[in-house]
Amino acid sequence: MKLFMVHVGYYDKSIGEGLYETHLNYFVAAKDAKEAKSKAHQLSEFRERSMHIDGMKEISSVDGYKVILEKDSTSKPGQVISYDDTKEL
Repeated sequence: MKLFMVHVGYYDKSIGEGLYETHLNYFVAAKDAKEAKSKAHQLSEFRERSMHIDGMKEISSVDGYKVILEKDSTSKPGQVISYDDTKEL
């Protein structure tokens, strides 16, 4: 499996009368870009907000470290560090 960042865009009528495009990034584990695209399209938020894909990037390394995905049935969500907490780091 490979890690893909899927950069999506959508127009939210509750923000600026829907004139401006809003963007988000989703991280998807998939065997290839085609499967990553398919998985992004299956996300409920993607469908509900009529999102489109602006681009995708395979993430194979970060700062000189290789990214390796392993199946983990006991995985837990990563720690979220708030805006205020980051100031204390």
